[in-house]
Amino acid sequence: MAPKAEKKPAEKKPAAEKPAEEEKEKPAKAEKAPDGKKPKAEKRIPSKDAASAGDKSKKKKKKGKNVETYKIYIFKVLKQVHPDIGISSKAMGIMNSFINDIFEKLAGEASRLARYNKKPTITSREIQTSVRLVLPGSSPSTPSPRGPRPSPSSPAPRGD
Repeated sequence: MAPKAEKKPAEKKPAAEKPAEEEKEKPAKAEKAPDGKKPKAEKRIPSKDAASAGDKSKKKKKKGKNVETYKIYIFKVLKQVHPDIGISSKAMGIMNSFINDIFEKLAGEASRLARYNKKPTITSREIQTSVRLVLPGSSPSTPSPRGPRPSPSSPAPRGD
C-alpha cells in the first residue's frame, strides 16, 4: 500500500483581512480551472455568531468507553428460570460484579494449572479442574468430603 500524503493544516488569517483576500482568490481560482471542469469548492468558515448558536443546538454526545458487561446474559437466564420476575439495576450490577469475580478466579487458577504442567495453553481440562478447585461442592457427582456416616438405625459403637 502506498503511503498517504500528509495533510497540512489550513493557515489562519487575521479576521480583518479575510473578506478582502477571499474576494481576490475566488476569481483567480476560476481563471485557473481548465475548460469543462468546475473549480473545487472552497471550505466555508462559519462566523463566530453562527458557531456559538450552533454549539447550543447541535452538541455531539461523547461516547464513553465500551464497557463489556454480562447484563444481557444475566437477564436472559433470569427470564428462562423465572419469566415473571424482574431485576433492579443495583442487583444487576452486583450480579455482574459476581460473574467478573468468578471469571477472574477461574482464569487465575487455570493459568496456574497450565504453568504447573508447563503448558503454554489453557485447555478445557484446566478450566474443568479450576472449576472443581474454586467452586467445591458445586458438582453433584463429587462425593462428600465428610466420609461414611453411620446409619441412624444402628447404635453407635461404645469404647468400653
